Amino acid sequence: MANLVVIIPTYNAAKHWPGLSSSLAASGVSPSQVLIIDSSSKDGTQELAKGSGYTVISIPQSEFNHGGTRKLACSYFPEADRLLFCTQDVVLQGTRSIEVLAKTLDDPSVGAAYGRQLPRPEANAIEKHGRLFNYPQTGQIRTLESSAQLGVKAAFLSNSFAVYRRSALEAAGGFPSHVILAEDSYVAARMLLNGWKIVYEADALVIHSHAFSVSQEATRYFDTGAHHNRERWILEAFGKADSEGKRFVQSELRYLWSNAPWLIPMALLRTATKFAAYRIGAMEGRLPIGLKKKLSGYPQFWNENPHQTVAKSGGKIG
Repeated sequence: MANLVVIIPTYNAAKHWPGLSSSLAASGVSPSQVLIIDSSSKDGTQELAKGSGYTVISIPQSEFNHGGTRKLACSYFPEADRLLFCTQDVVLQGTRSIEVLAKTLDDPSVGAAYGRQLPRPEANAIEKHGRLFNYPQTGQIRTLESSAQLGVKAAFLSNSFAVYRRSALEAAGGFPSHVILAEDSYVAARMLLNGWKIVYEADALVIHSHAFSVSQEATRYFDTGAHHNRERWILEAFGKADSEGKRFVQSELRYLWSNAPWLIPMALLRTATKFAAYRIGAMEGRLPIGLKKKLSGYPQFWNENPHQTVAKSGGKIG
């Protein structure tokens, strides 16, 4: 796996360190290929990372930005043409997940790829279904033409476990520092418009899921609505994912009916909350900043980007 660097943004990651570091060690990646970009952790994360032999870059917590921090990380290891990102709370499965994901770039038409995320063993049925639905057993290759069937889902990509071709990433403008979230899917959309393929590699596995509360999901969907409002070119270029959303709800209800019917009322509440939060987020241009900060999962974003700035074009870059 030459010319590969593994980049992991961290903040207070000590509780995740045993699973992350041991699975990285088993993957065949040299410690010299791992870059930790840490937002001034207070729990010894940097010391653990240095003890593992990783390169550690420290930034102030106030300067963390989902896209900007990753863009900064890309400036290190300039000789690496394959940039693999994962989050601090993943656990790689088996010994070949990184190798399998990185090999997708052997196809010169592929700009980026992401792996399959499995639910945590202790996840409830709602959490499990979310991972099983969004990360199925069968892989997929997407092009711009895939949007006719998938809508905006064609540009889905997850930096929880993803690899990028540096040249394709740079041609797409790199990671954006002006978006509130979904910096990964933003780049995927740019790549597709530039003629690259995006791969979902179902044989590259990590354990990664979250037990979000209703309020946490509301903030995520508010931010997603705000993101789509500010980056309208994405929906204009790829279309919406209304049919995919309906399919998710129907699939979730069938899954819960068979596995945990007592969770159906909670699932319906979550669905209604997500829908409402997304619609409110899509109207963020009309809302006062103080309210947006209360509804958002990333309140500091609104200090840096207080006004509505809609991108006018999602055309080819390069």
